[in-house]
Amino acid sequence: MTRWYEDIDVGSEFPLGEHTFTTGEIKRFAKSYDPQYFHLDGALAAQSQFGGLVASGWHTASMGHRKMVDTIMAEADQIRATGGVPGEAGPSPGIDKMDFLAPVRPDDTISYRLLVRAKRPSKSLPGWGVMTYFMDGTNQDGVTVYTQEFVAFNRIRRPNLTLGQRVGMFIAALPIVGPMIRTRRLR
Repeated sequence: MTRWYEDIDVGSEFPLGEHTFTTGEIKRFAKSYDPQYFHLDGALAAQSQFGGLVASGWHTASMGHRKMVDTIMAEADQIRATGGVPGEAGPSPGIDKMDFLAPVRPDDTISYRLLVRAKRPSKSLPGWGVMTYFMDGTNQDGVTVYTQEFVAFNRIRRPNLTLGQRVGMFIAALPIVGPMIRTRRLR
């Protein structure tokens, strides 16, 4: 979230909004990213075990991610509008688990939410915290269709850094030296 690490409590829940999946959207996504018959052809899918057209699980997950990013950006805008300074959400080093539990069909409306499961200061990135999140999507009938467990970084507002870490961060931020250090570190 676009909050400082210190301002995010374990157990917090963030509603991310909802999305209604249409037949056209399901087919467009499938054609571009997951062209399996049960995502593309309702007649064929109706004759199969799927009983009709279903959205790709990747489509369901992508919409959840989009809702999360939209929520983060809106929250940052709101904080800036009131004169505050939003925290910084960082990248995610990965997804630990993702499950597609029930089919998403045309006209299903999925409500997404994000829960904070755990947090700790990062051992490898000074000034950042590691957040463990759980996201789920629930359809209009209360059926959970999708879950995901992942980690992501959030900036610490006032990190307790050693002198060596502060000097290293200062040098890495210099316009000429910083890019050289970051490039070398990636090799």
